[in-house]
Amino acid sequence: MADLVTLRLTWEPRMLSILRIIVGLLYMEHGLAKVLGFPLQPNHAPYAVFTLNPGLQGLLELVGGLLLALGLFTRPVAFILAGNMAVAYFMAHAPRGLFPLLNGGELAIVYCFIFLYLWFAGGGEWSLDRLRVPTSAPAASPSRA
Repeated sequence: MADLVTLRLTWEPRMLSILRIIVGLLYMEHGLAKVLGFPLQPNHAPYAVFTLNPGLQGLLELVGGLLLALGLFTRPVAFILAGNMAVAYFMAHAPRGLFPLLNGGELAIVYCFIFLYLWFAGGGEWSLDRLRVPTSAPAASPSRA
């Protein structure tokens, strides 16, 4: 039983980092599609800077996704992106119907709550935030022993 506890304590911060990196890269892909047109989507709208979507939305997705993938300013970026996804859901998806499965908003909800989790949990063991702001006391983790 102690080995499972050690395994969990060792890999918990690492899996948080893996979750952050994958979600950041997937989110950045949405921004790349809106800002740079890559990968090209069938319903691609030309990028317009002074619009909410794809303008501001595309920049938030591109820059926010990159910062999340790198683990730089994870908490403030995750908080902003969670709000961004909540606004996106209520502006674009909720008017289409009550149920997220039917209005196409389930991905916006999932992103919103993952970003809220990252706001509370931070960037994990493999983040640039750990290099930028070193911790004052070592964490009680077997990987540091």
